[in-house]
This record gives sequence, C-alpha cells and structure tokens, in this order.
Amino acid sequence: MHNPGHRFQAQDRLADGAQYIGGRLTKGTSGRTHAVVNPATGEEVYTYELASTADVDAAVAAARAAFPGWAGATPGERSDALHRFAAVLAERAEEFAQAESLQCGKPLKLTREFDVPGTIDNTAFFAGAARHLQGQSAGEYSGDHTSYVRREPIGVVGSIAPWNYPLQMAAWKILPAIAAGNTIVLKPAELTPLTSLLFAEAATHAGIPDGVVNIVTGLGKEAGEHLVGHPDVAMTSFTGSTAVGKRVAEIATSTVKRLHLELGGKAPFLVFDDADLEAAVHGAVAGSLINTGQDCTAATRAYVQRPLYDAFVERTGALMARVRVGDPFAPGTDLGPLISHAQRDRVAGFVDRARGYARVVTGGEAPQGELKSGAYYAPTLVADAGQDSEIVQAEIFGPVLVVLPFDTDDEGIALANDTPYGLAASAWSRDVYRANRATREIKAGCVWVNDHIPIISEMPHGGYKASGFGKDMSAYSFEEYTQIKHVMFDNTAVARKDWHRTVFGDRP
Repeated sequence: MHNPGHRFQAQDRLADGAQYIGGRLTKGTSGRTHAVVNPATGEEVYTYELASTADVDAAVAAARAAFPGWAGATPGERSDALHRFAAVLAERAEEFAQAESLQCGKPLKLTREFDVPGTIDNTAFFAGAARHLQGQSAGEYSGDHTSYVRREPIGVVGSIAPWNYPLQMAAWKILPAIAAGNTIVLKPAELTPLTSLLFAEAATHAGIPDGVVNIVTGLGKEAGEHLVGHPDVAMTSFTGSTAVGKRVAEIATSTVKRLHLELGGKAPFLVFDDADLEAAVHGAVAGSLINTGQDCTAATRAYVQRPLYDAFVERTGALMARVRVGDPFAPGTDLGPLISHAQRDRVAGFVDRARGYARVVTGGEAPQGELKSGAYYAPTLVADAGQDSEIVQAEIFGPVLVVLPFDTDDEGIALANDTPYGLAASAWSRDVYRANRATREIKAGCVWVNDHIPIISEMPHGGYKASGFGKDMSAYSFEEYTQIKHVMFDNTAVARKDWHRTVFGDRP
C-alpha cells in the first residue's frame, strides 16, 4: 500500500476554508465540520467547515454582482480568459490528478490519463465555443418589420455536482455557463470538494473576474436546497440520482427557474450474435468497471444473443478475475475502492440479495488482507437474473455487471429499453444495418457502436426518460445556459399607424 500519510498537496493553500466566494477562500459558518476521507485507507486528509445558508447567500450575492460585467464582456474577452484558464489547468495537471485520486480513490493513472486531460480539453473547447454564440440573421417576416434573435445569458446559475467525477462535473457545470456570460455558484458533494476548490482558484489565477465562479461546500439538505430555491438564482443544473433530482425539480418549480437535470442510468450493453466476441468481452469489462462502476453511463446490463451467451459469460468472468484491485497510487492498479464503506456495503447488498435468484460468476466479495481497511469490492459478474429483478432494474453504482440472454433482435432491443432510465447504451455487431437499427430504436441520449464509455468535448451528453433532460458539453449545452429574445423593428411610420388603426379603430 502507499504511504498512509499521503498528504493533500494543496492543504496549506486551502487552510483558509472550503468556501470560494468572490475570488477568496473563506471558512463556512454553519458551525459544523466535515472530513474528506481517502476511501483507500479510511484516513482523513482534509477537514473543513461546512457552508450555511448565509454562505450560500453571500456566494449568490457575489455572483449577482459580477454578472453585469461578465455578461457585458465580448465573446472574445471571455474566450481569452478561458484559454488562459486551460493553460493554468495544464500547468497544475499533476496536482489535480493527485487530489482527485486522493479524495475519490480513483487509480492515479485514470485521473492522469482521463479526468484531468478531459477537463483541460473541455476548457479549451469552451474557450473556442465562447466566440460562436449566435442568434439568427435578421429578416422581414411580418410586413415592414425586421426581426432578429438575441441569445443572452440567463444570470446566476446554481449548480450541484456529484462525487463520482468531482473535477469533470465541476467543469461540465462551470464552463458552458461562464462561456455564455453567466456567473455561477457550484455546490460540490461534501465528500469530494478538493478539486472543485482548486478549479475555482485556477479560474481566478487565469484572470476570470472575482465572483464569476463561486464554490459553496455544504450539505445537500441545507446548502443545496437553499441554493436551488434561492430567488436570485435564475437556473439550476443538477447531476445526481433520479430520486434527488425529483426533489431538486420540486424546489426549482417554486421559483419557476430554468432546470437542467443529468440523473441516473442503467446502461444496456447489447451483443448481437455476429459481434466480435473478444472485442465485446473487453468492452464489457472496461465499460462496466470504469471508475469502479461509479459512472451513470457504465455498462450495467449485458444482453447477449443466445449463440454467444455462454462463451461471453465465461470469458468476461475470466477477464474480470484478472483485473488488479489495489492502491490507487500504485502504477499497476486497474481498480480502486468505492467512494465510501457505506457505498461498498450498498453494492454488496445488491449482490448478496441476488444470490437467491441468480448466479454470481466471479467476485461478489470485499477483498481482505492489506485492502481490508479500504472501501474495496471485487469486480463482479452476475448471470441468469430475471429482467424484473432488483439487480437488473435498480442503479447499483458499483463494479457489477449483470448478463442476460436474448433470442431475437426485437427481444434484445425491447429488453435494452426496459428500465426507467435512458442515459447511455451500446450495441455490438458487424452488421451496419443491425447496428443502425439499434441506435435508432434504443431510447438513450448516447448509443455507442462496438465501444462503450468514450466521450468527447464536441458532442453532447445527456439523457432520456428518468435520466433527466438537457445536455452537458458541446455547443448544445449553450441551449441550457442561454435564453432567446426576439427583437422586432418597425421600419416605417405608416406601418405603426396601420397597426394602431387595426387594433383601436380609426380614432385620433
């Protein structure tokens, strides 16, 4: 194991507190503290004061004060600031990678190769996209009137991010909002605030004005709900479970604010009988175990056409058993711990209950020995569960893949659609027509073909059905963070008089 005293490198810089308001770190005023715990060891690595509702009010006030100046900046000025931001992130890449691994238990190779580079790329993308916020060209659509459409920022955005990808989710919330000219208050998960705070600090160092990016680190029931319901917050963006998303929607409705929800998932992995079996097996293991399965787009339900079913189960189980579980900071580690012992116990409960109606092919237990103190759970493959069973229908959020057989293409697609969720899916086939049918008929916001899990900054991410609505990343995300205004000019005095006569009659 790595040195249990491994220290959060930026701890001295964050000694002033875990609230970032108006360009400065401050301490929370709730009177309660919270510890960031390394899930690989159980060690407390950072303790901070939680935000109160007064801290949320202060952050919203800072964002509101900063809005006129930031919204009034030219797209080029906002673009330049975001380019500088990307450069600062690149300079600090290793610091971000280590902090993310420490607070989440992610393998360091994953944060170095995926989380941090993806965040830098996303920042660079929005630096360019900031210059392409367009309305529509002017036109005469009604007599002697000229119309055009303005695309304008909404105002103060209140966002809530989850604990599974703290850095990337902070970026997905903050970047499109500020590129469009909004200001933002972000509440990260209380378990994982470190990289969100560093991200806001880097924004200030890049020259983004004070108050444009603010962080409040508090509990959902107090700070989170107050942020969502705040009358000066014009929009709420939330990523998390569907159950909490319903509560967020309920609160947001009370003030009739714009709402963007990216919620749970239960992604199907559909393998047709002409698929490349080896590619599908490797794709299933990678797609189900990414981030220890704590990914709402992770492959969770593999439906395999009957001729390939037995071979798929055997080979996937064998490959899962070879995955190296261990210290996130060790170079050879493939899979780190879950976020907490509570989450580990929740995942174990799903598998233990499934033993009564399904077959655990591999895994299904917490490792012992030197990993015993961490929140680890072995990569787990479950076969032969019923479609209506808990382990097939519910979001587990852990390193568990369930495999079920199907016979006809119609049946496979129907099973893939047979959950409340619709965030992501994949289809595996050598037949382009078969694959194209699957992409058309599977109800999900993203459908991969012969792959599962990659994302890119230029393309949108978001769900169907109970997985929420609205898009992260790409230029499509600007639809969430801007509002449309129709402007109409009367080109002649005659037209104005005619309109008056039509409405009020021929009166002086």
